[in-house]
Amino acid sequence: MKHFRVNVHIVPRKGLLDPQGKAVGDALHTLGFTALRDVHVGRYLVIEMAAADATAAETAVREMCARLLANPVTEDFEIAAVTAA
Repeated sequence: MKHFRVNVHIVPRKGLLDPQGKAVGDALHTLGFTALRDVHVGRYLVIEMAAADATAAETAVREMCARLLANPVTEDFEIAAVTAA
């Protein structure tokens, strides 16, 4: 088994209410960042694990996200990187 670090981004689904993102966006507009279109606030996870290879590590993390880490009704997730640790 090899050790892997998997980076995951979890964000609210587009079109759903994101009160925290709205608050951040409003604050940025107030500070003069007028070109800003939208802000989504989510979570960034770093998962360190053992797996046979990078594909197995990614598959396991996708299952973790689908079953526990991301709410399938309100959130989307993206595996940003799988690297050997």
